[in-house]
Amino acid sequence: MALLASMMIVGVFAKAQSEVDLILEKETPPYLEACLDSLVNQWYISKADDRLSQDTTAETPLPKVSDSLYIARLAAINSPMPYTYNTIVKSHIELYTVRRRELVQNMLGLSKYYFPMIEQELDARQMPMELKYLPIIESALNPKAYSRAGASGLWQFMYYTGKQYGLTINSYVDERRDPYKSTVAAINFLDDLYAIYKDWFLVIAAYNCGPGNVNKAIRRSGGHRDFWKIYYHLPRETRGYVPAFIAATYTFMYAKEHQLYAKPNSLPMVTDTISVSQPLHFKQVAEMLDVNVDYIRSLNPQYRKDLIPAGDDYALRLALADASNFAAQEDSIYAHKRNTYFVDGKSTVKPQYTAYTPDTPKNKATVYYTVKSGDAVGLIADWYDVRTSDLRYWNNIRRNIIRVGQRLRVYVPKNKTDYYGRINNMTFAQKQNLSSKTVTANAQPKVNAPMDAGFEYYTVRSGDNLWSIAKRYSGISNKDLMQLNGLSEKSKLWVGQKLKIRPKS
Repeated sequence: MALLASMMIVGVFAKAQSEVDLILEKETPPYLEACLDSLVNQWYISKADDRLSQDTTAETPLPKVSDSLYIARLAAINSPMPYTYNTIVKSHIELYTVRRRELVQNMLGLSKYYFPMIEQELDARQMPMELKYLPIIESALNPKAYSRAGASGLWQFMYYTGKQYGLTINSYVDERRDPYKSTVAAINFLDDLYAIYKDWFLVIAAYNCGPGNVNKAIRRSGGHRDFWKIYYHLPRETRGYVPAFIAATYTFMYAKEHQLYAKPNSLPMVTDTISVSQPLHFKQVAEMLDVNVDYIRSLNPQYRKDLIPAGDDYALRLALADASNFAAQEDSIYAHKRNTYFVDGKSTVKPQYTAYTPDTPKNKATVYYTVKSGDAVGLIADWYDVRTSDLRYWNNIRRNIIRVGQRLRVYVPKNKTDYYGRINNMTFAQKQNLSSKTVTANAQPKVNAPMDAGFEYYTVRSGDNLWSIAKRYSGISNKDLMQLNGLSEKSKLWVGQKLKIRPKS
């Protein structure tokens, strides 16, 4: 029966491959282009031995996996979660097992460091062990991951949620990036969500988009409490979140069957913590123990400025041997260059970490745009054919606030660098003509679908685009308009088109 049900779901969700690829592109959690790629530049990855932990030097063809085998393997996973299979899940599995193989192997190596800690906490609470795969899709096991929305750490806590679950966040410490403390907080959060929904996939969806959005989706679906039945009522990113979780679980459990093996990294398997009795700078420890300061940062990512405040709640984590050496010369370490790093207990060192700058995405080139009077984030994104959220993320833009003269970085295809490089010197009218979503005065007239009396409408005029229309209405975004009117990023507007804005109150 389970096999038949899975095959029926495959049929319900079957789509043309091009449409599935579009869904995957638009609904995949945003870490894939940011957190995953950033792993390559982490000290504990870049300094590791390049050899795989298993011999994979022989180039053998990747195994072809049939739908029936995927279904059988998912059904064989012993878990309280029903691992559904459909084309969306399949696309995410192939993303991990085919397209992002090297990065998945990095995560397999990191899992040997992080998973034992997570499993211990899940076991203590008698919660499903498979929840350990959530940090895979949240942060790619990168404790320094920082999302475009401001979420941070392995479990990608937002500021207020982190504070609500007891994580300290101040000028010196961000415990959202503390692997252990954030794990305890995340498990508490997941446990609270399960008390509400009694369904782990709804819990996972609510972890991503918040209980409010899940409750709204349940109401709009007519009261269904099944993820796949409320699927199209959820925010776009969350639609890809549960399929990505299923795919991550599958990939880690069947890694060897796909010839995926853990890559080594420089994180020590055995560590110990040391209570800090006085303010302490990472460089004091590094110089006295003769270790790399990046090694200390990798084990203590919660400290923002390479500085540990004194207090019972703060500790330094080191490899077991280094922790023993610290204890043997603790007084000398505290005294080392004390006046260089501290005056009256206060730091004299300029903070190590400034505004977050993402790495250049793979196969992309960087061009720059200088903000002019009348520009807006949505318009600039439109001209460069990028998502507004990406433009904000690349440039640390908050609340869409930009200033005249500000220099923005934009990542564009390498083979179109010259085309996009000219935009900075164009007039406003020339830039507006570039947009495939901007209507023109001589657009071909089309016929509107019958209007729904339950909605407010807007009639498209020459020069309009989705962003400029959404800006006219409080609380409405261009994504809301796209979803309400069945439009995509590539849809073209036409003069006279009637767009739904929102339901009438």
